[in-house]
Amino acid sequence: MTTVSTTAPAAPGAGRLTRLWRGRAEDAPWVRPAFLGLLAVTTALYLWNLSASGYANSFYSAAVQAGSESWKAFFFGSLDAANAITVDKPPAALWPMALSVRLFGLGSWQILVPEVLMGVATVAVLYAAVRRRFGAGAGLVAGGVLALTPVAALMFRFNNPDALLALLMTVAVYCVLRALERDGGAARWLVWAGVAFGFAFLAKTLQAFLILPPLALVYGVCAPGTIGRRIGRLALAGLAMLVSAGWWVALVELWPASSRPYVGGSQNNSFLELTFGYNGLGRINGNEVGSVGGGGRGGGQGGGWGETGIGRMFGDSVGGQISWLLPAALVLLVAGLVVTWRAPRTDTARSAFLVWGGSLLITLAVFSFMAGIFHEYYTVALAPYVAALVGMGAAVLWEERNRLVASGALAVTVAVTAWWAWSLLGRTPEWMPWLRWAVLAAGAVAALGLLGAGRVDRRLGLGFAGLGLAAGLAGPCAYTLATVDSGHQGSIVTAGPAGAGFGGMRGGPGGGGGRDGGMRMAYGFPGAGQDPNGQAPNGQTPNGQAPAGQTGPGQGAQLPPGAPPQGQGQGQPRGQARGPLPGAPPGAERGGMGGGMGGLLNGASVSAAAKAALLEDADDYTWAAAAIGAQNAASYQLATEKPVMAIGGFNGSDPSPTLDAFERYVAEGRIHYFIASGGGGGGGGMGGNGTSAQITAWVQETFERVTVGSSTFYDLTSPK
Repeated sequence: MTTVSTTAPAAPGAGRLTRLWRGRAEDAPWVRPAFLGLLAVTTALYLWNLSASGYANSFYSAAVQAGSESWKAFFFGSLDAANAITVDKPPAALWPMALSVRLFGLGSWQILVPEVLMGVATVAVLYAAVRRRFGAGAGLVAGGVLALTPVAALMFRFNNPDALLALLMTVAVYCVLRALERDGGAARWLVWAGVAFGFAFLAKTLQAFLILPPLALVYGVCAPGTIGRRIGRLALAGLAMLVSAGWWVALVELWPASSRPYVGGSQNNSFLELTFGYNGLGRINGNEVGSVGGGGRGGGQGGGWGETGIGRMFGDSVGGQISWLLPAALVLLVAGLVVTWRAPRTDTARSAFLVWGGSLLITLAVFSFMAGIFHEYYTVALAPYVAALVGMGAAVLWEERNRLVASGALAVTVAVTAWWAWSLLGRTPEWMPWLRWAVLAAGAVAALGLLGAGRVDRRLGLGFAGLGLAAGLAGPCAYTLATVDSGHQGSIVTAGPAGAGFGGMRGGPGGGGGRDGGMRMAYGFPGAGQDPNGQAPNGQTPNGQAPAGQTGPGQGAQLPPGAPPQGQGQGQPRGQARGPLPGAPPGAERGGMGGGMGGLLNGASVSAAAKAALLEDADDYTWAAAAIGAQNAASYQLATEKPVMAIGGFNGSDPSPTLDAFERYVAEGRIHYFIASGGGGGGGGMGGNGTSAQITAWVQETFERVTVGSSTFYDLTSPK
């Protein structure tokens, strides 16, 4: 066994940040340039065509804009600067973007560049974590695998909370691995791990704690020192986690409800309810009151969010996002544990396999069997774990290649990876059809060559290893290039070429289809009289959107200069996959650019006339307008940079504001317009009996209807 040893890297100060850039004295001359080159290529790749996504998920972009205008909105994560309601997550992921916009102004790059930097930082931290124990080559492989994972390329260029979550989870693992190296200084590293977990909770609540059990267990069993010291340090780390997450939670819960925004996603204006309900157990059992499609769809089959089970990560909608090297990671995890099986209790190589492998397995299990809301892009959380195991496992087996069992394991890993890439590429048979056969052939040659890697010249063996790595990365690299070459907007986005998600069932231009008219009819959404393609009479779509393939005057105003309007022109947004709607009748599908699910999932195009109307005398009102659903409101807010109230939160189902409160706001002259269209209408799901529906009915009965361009407003200062 030539790779593993019982001691950790011991040079004083070896973990300092400067060492990451300067390299180590014992490093080969190529190490530092290779590492810096990896970061440079990752940065260039993730910045490529970045503005094509415009404001990406306008739900979060509106909160970023609000936070750049109001420190109170910044603190709470409010959707508008007047602080009507928050997003349905804690605000940590919004803070870097809001600071960027506050410094540099509102725009696509100002919002998305912080996400790119998080992606580059994640690659750097992963490299540092792997190279400490397994060498620079293993670190470079791990970093390259992460950078070229399609879902990572998607989410590190998008403004959902998952980018910050992935970075902080990688930092937490790095800190735990440092704590496992030696007894001295372990407490400090565990405290930093606790801080990382705490802020990860403030990014995406309980998902941050998924990998806590394996990390705590591995440290408790495998760390140096007495059992009492190990338990005491874990308790100290837990305290650090509690403080770093709890300060914000305590302030929100203790803050008088009358002077803070409503907690979006909750039914009782409580962040704790949001944490343990909609964002907690509801994600596991499917009983998510207030979710898109309503709650109570459990039963273990995933409800409207796809079939659950072991095969979920390899299925049509998820496989191309994350699973390219997942079989390899699982094989190499087993191989790494076999090689290190007889090592002493404190062996750091085995601990690393247990930490990364445990993180992968527990996250994989939860994602596979959770019956609540599940989106393909959640799997970015798996990407660092997969990449680390590939880098570490390949390094261990390469060092052991003189043993036939090790070279055979390498060959099997390459062969399985090539076969699986061939299968995934076969799901898009008309897209680069030659690639799948090239991958299969290269993988076969590399696998045969690696069988004898320990008995041939080292350079020849390295050639076969390089060919195997190229075969394994060719498929995800191609998907990643397709991802960065197109824009992505809305709430449900997927990586890869058009047609790669949901079994090839993706919509028209931009990956959207807008075929949600039947769903609006079934659930009583506004706009129920539209045809099955989501097109309103007169050839207009809700919120002033032009029919697919056409361009309305002044549309796309909510996008920054240079970014393509939604569903128009070159480089149109892609990735709004279309598939069965949660809780919808058979045949209803996820909408695309036309404001899927009645405008809940994607933003609306805002005409120049609508923008001008909202800006007129806007400073005389607290809210320039109010609209059902956050995506609908966000589009108008981003176009005008004026507060727009999102009635009912994300999908119009939150009981805020009540009808009485809304009537009071109108009587006080605080809201100018009500925007007719788009969202849901019901508290407790998508029915028509909630506060959103009540407000809509009251407005329609009480105020004059005004046509502005192709949009329908109600002037709340002009009663009938």
